[in-house]
Amino acid sequence: MSDFRLEHDSLGTVKVPKDAAWGAQTERSRQNFKSGDLMPYPVITALLQIKKAAATVNTTFNELDAAKGALIANTVDQLLSSDHRADFPLVVYQTGSGTQTNMNVNEVIVHYAAKNQPELPLSPNDDVNHAQSSNDTFPAAMMIAAYQACQQLLPVLQQLITTFKQKQNEFATTVKIGRTHLQDATPLTVGQEISGWVSALEHDHQYLQQNMATLLELPLGGTAVGTGLNAPVGFDQKIVATLAAAYQIPFVVAPNKFQGLAHHSGLNLVHGCLRTLASDLLKIGNDIRFLASGPRAGYGELIIPANEPGSSIMPGKVNPTQVEALTMVVARIMGNDTTLNFAASQGNFEMNVYKPIIIAAFLESSDLLTTTIDAFDDKLVQGLQINAPRMQALVENSLMLVTALTPHIGYEASAKIAQTAQQQNLTLRQAALNSGLVTAAEFTRWVDPAAMTQPQQ
Repeated sequence: MSDFRLEHDSLGTVKVPKDAAWGAQTERSRQNFKSGDLMPYPVITALLQIKKAAATVNTTFNELDAAKGALIANTVDQLLSSDHRADFPLVVYQTGSGTQTNMNVNEVIVHYAAKNQPELPLSPNDDVNHAQSSNDTFPAAMMIAAYQACQQLLPVLQQLITTFKQKQNEFATTVKIGRTHLQDATPLTVGQEISGWVSALEHDHQYLQQNMATLLELPLGGTAVGTGLNAPVGFDQKIVATLAAAYQIPFVVAPNKFQGLAHHSGLNLVHGCLRTLASDLLKIGNDIRFLASGPRAGYGELIIPANEPGSSIMPGKVNPTQVEALTMVVARIMGNDTTLNFAASQGNFEMNVYKPIIIAAFLESSDLLTTTIDAFDDKLVQGLQINAPRMQALVENSLMLVTALTPHIGYEASAKIAQTAQQQNLTLRQAALNSGLVTAAEFTRWVDPAAMTQPQQ
């Protein structure tokens, strides 16, 4: 027994490790649920902020003794001032409401408050959880954590866009062959190709920024089922305003708290934006690694930085490892989206009971995107270079330049020239001149790869 102390809850007595900062309900959960990752720490810190705000508001409503309210607020500040992850040992795969994590936070606050002011004991339920339910605090914490995660992602994504724009300008006039269906197509510039990547990411940035507003709706004050039972009138407005001021984020009271507890449509929607971003990054990453394939037996048009040896057996090999990391992250996000989409459809009646896995999947996706995009930008895109001679050779050898002849000699005649060039291993110029339909001067004037990239100028 020297390693344990006895704690009590409504079910009875529980042995808790002597030095643990939690109480009986946390320990029950710790013993009953042991699978998977710990609850994401941003959810914990959001819950701590909610407890502080609730204590402050409860004091103003005379629902809580002023000394207790101040003790809760000061204790939360203490917990937020340093990393206390070790005090929050519960896993994601627990009760679907997040009740046990909510109580973990309540119990930890009580524990540290007792150290600070042992003469003023607090109850985790009656004091720290006053005018609240796990059913409204946990989804509010989900929204806060998700919004903050998106805030961290947006500037990293913007930096990648900026880097690609620099590359777009740097290679604005370099002509290369286009490809459709993995086959040769008409030419474009490297800058034009990159501009497509830039525009896709700019759209993704806009989609995310516009849809993040749905994460501002906090269902606090809904308590158990959305009715607000045991919360004073006006509690919802005051606690949300307090949190908005603390975070400097324009949180609002959820317009319908029944929806806020039973549905997580906003998180599902915004994660869809993360999935869309991931889809575009997969396309861009694949384009880069294929165009950089080689250096002598592939496309060989792009040159990627050599960040580490690419092989344990083949000396001098350089692999597109940043792209590979990025695309594996995309695979994870696609899986998370399926998980979140399914989980958001579940639960019964007044509550969705897949809350922990919803926020865990969301935060994993946003965090992976943030860190991986940052590395992708720093370790690959900023150092991306082109193999201009290779691009020029491919353009000059392309048969699809014949497209420039069609306005002058027609589609069928142009197709015949291209087919002859391919069958007889001729250059397009040779086949065109042999056809007798085009003179040397006409071919030079009409088949200008650079001009073909700007046909409307």
